[in-house]
Amino acid sequence: MRAARKKLAELAEKHGFRPQLLQPRRTFIYKVRHPSGRVVTGEQKAYTAEELAQALRKMGLEVIRVERKVLDLQLKPPRTDIIMFVRLAANLLREKLPFDEVLNLLVNDVSSNALRQVIRDLNADLKAGMEAQQAFMKHQHVLGKFTAYMLGLASKSGNMAEIFESTARFLERQNEFHKSIRSAMITPAITIIALVATFIWYVWYIFPMTAGLLADLGMELPPMTAATLVFSQWLDRNILWLTLAFTAAVVGFVAFARSPRGQLIVHRWLIKLPIIGGLLHKLNIEIFCRVFAILYSNSGENISVIKIAAEACGNRYMEHRIKTVTVPLMVAQGMDLVRAMEASGVFTQMALARFRSGSETGNVRGAAEQMANYYESETTLKLKAVVEGIQTIIAILITIAIAVLTIISSEVALIQPSSTDLMRMGGR
Repeated sequence: MRAARKKLAELAEKHGFRPQLLQPRRTFIYKVRHPSGRVVTGEQKAYTAEELAQALRKMGLEVIRVERKVLDLQLKPPRTDIIMFVRLAANLLREKLPFDEVLNLLVNDVSSNALRQVIRDLNADLKAGMEAQQAFMKHQHVLGKFTAYMLGLASKSGNMAEIFESTARFLERQNEFHKSIRSAMITPAITIIALVATFIWYVWYIFPMTAGLLADLGMELPPMTAATLVFSQWLDRNILWLTLAFTAAVVGFVAFARSPRGQLIVHRWLIKLPIIGGLLHKLNIEIFCRVFAILYSNSGENISVIKIAAEACGNRYMEHRIKTVTVPLMVAQGMDLVRAMEASGVFTQMALARFRSGSETGNVRGAAEQMANYYESETTLKLKAVVEGIQTIIAILITIAIAVLTIISSEVALIQPSSTDLMRMGGR
């Protein structure tokens, strides 16, 4: 709604009209009777129930009921559904099927209601004469800006199947890498959480039951045992404040990371992380080069190509540097592509060298494609090594934690009460 108000204000200022009503589309559930007598139920987005009922009657259907859906959650479709849509569309286009028929076939095979609605809207807009670029960009918040741009561009390329195929391969590659990173990080994350929880539980609850008993008897405790007992008592006194502080820190960090400035800072340091940072940086460059190569072969507007490739790379800091440094240098100062890319400070020396070679030979597109293929192979091979490195670090942390707990427990077991302590215990 906020974005709609902003867009409406821009249009009102541009065209000089006064807005009176801003009405969102809602999801309505309908029940109709087909001329054959068959009763059909379904759901459809519309502005009002009357609008939907009128459209259904025009289709020759008897409207039994139209009511607004009570729980209307506007969820984005899963990434896999979008990839399947693009992939199936590419396959059907290679079979020389008309695009409107492709949309009619796919609308029934999509499991996501949001994506099904997008396909219906696309079909309606294209039949109404809207340009494909505009029709797809209307749904960039669902499909993603890069996907919407590429699919809209396909109609102008003269070879829709090739553009859809390139987009599908790119999305599949991106999704595969993200799944690999998630699967590589889930196990270490769960292990770390379990390790910290176990350590705190032992130190805060189990350990005081033994060491505290000895302290109550007036025995002299060894240094590590005494320090651990003090720490346990400190936890007991401040657990509420620690929990609140930790929760506030997590919520604050998430809110900051989602803000525009926070995204720039987080993404800047993300590519500088040890072990995984270099891998993520090369993946971002790979995506930039892949998109650049795809668009460069179908568009002579290098500036728009660079902007779209920067947005698709997946790193907000890199996108910001390319848009605020590289593009202005090329537009305002007429600097060549390679020098402008180098000034942004977000490209590796290998990528710059390859683009420089391509610029000198007049084959920038080929250089970008070669760089993308190289980094794709490198990141695929190094991902396994990164996962093994993370697992090794986790194993070391677990070993250290177990060793510390073992030493503390052993120290308690080796306490030998003095004769005075024994007499005191006997008196009690």
